[in-house]
Amino acid sequence: MPLVPLQRILGSARSDGYALGYFEAWDTCSLEAVLTAAEEESAPVILGFGAMMVDGTWLDGGGIEILGAIGRSYAERSSVDVALIFNEAHTLDQALRGIDAGFNAVMIDTHSWRTEDAIVAVRELCRAAHQSGVAVEGELGSPAEATASGVDHSHASLTDPDEAARFVEETGVDCLAVSVGNVHIMMDQEASIDLERLRSIHERVDVPLVIHGGTSFPRAAVAPAIALGVAKFNVGTVLKHVFWDGLESSVRSVGANPDVHQLLGSHKQSDVMRIAQQRMTTKVRSLIRQYGGSGRQVMVAAELSAR
Repeated sequence: MPLVPLQRILGSARSDGYALGYFEAWDTCSLEAVLTAAEEESAPVILGFGAMMVDGTWLDGGGIEILGAIGRSYAERSSVDVALIFNEAHTLDQALRGIDAGFNAVMIDTHSWRTEDAIVAVRELCRAAHQSGVAVEGELGSPAEATASGVDHSHASLTDPDEAARFVEETGVDCLAVSVGNVHIMMDQEASIDLERLRSIHERVDVPLVIHGGTSFPRAAVAPAIALGVAKFNVGTVLKHVFWDGLESSVRSVGANPDVHQLLGSHKQSDVMRIAQQRMTTKVRSLIRQYGGSGRQVMVAAELSAR
């Protein structure tokens, strides 16, 4: 099925009181895990790839185009509504290349930029993207980041509600990622979310809100956050951990003289990559349910057939 505008599926989520997950993939195996989960849950989904952890030289040497081609291929054969995002590009140029590569949503990682510099770049991205029918996610504020020694707050900044309103107005972004206590890359504890700050942002900003750092976002805060304008949760770290655990356990269980043709690339139950993929699919399905997205594709299909 053709890609669906990000604005449309986020708008449907907001009006019906649920949120979509952007479950970050890194290759065909992980992307397939996400799409399988969405189809099994009959849920619209945001597919895509992130640039934050990816080598910039590889991206600039054709990696963006490769990722775009992979994403489009999977999206076009999906049975659920799919938007495809190139997330957290390192530069404006990379985000612009994401548009040309076939992504229908793009974002620059500006969390550490000066606000005025971010406004200039994101405004230019919106101008180019909207001419091509592509959505832009903006970002204001910088979540803390988990490290091996604890949570690093040195570069963290909470989103100011008034600045958020100005950022949206001056750039024209279609959705806005905010910092309200959410933490990047944290696995061992839940973040402490400032719901009152989120409420203040929601009262001043009329675009869907986005939460990065979905791995450590408290389950108990999901429903309140959705009620306060959050329509998209970004999840990445826990998915890589689940995939890695599945891969590691599968490899450790292999005895002497392994049949490498069955273990790698066979796409059979014996394929260690398939085993890891299935674990990731299970985790994504549980998150889709948590965000309230299960069964929503049936509703969308019914709405379309009634027109």
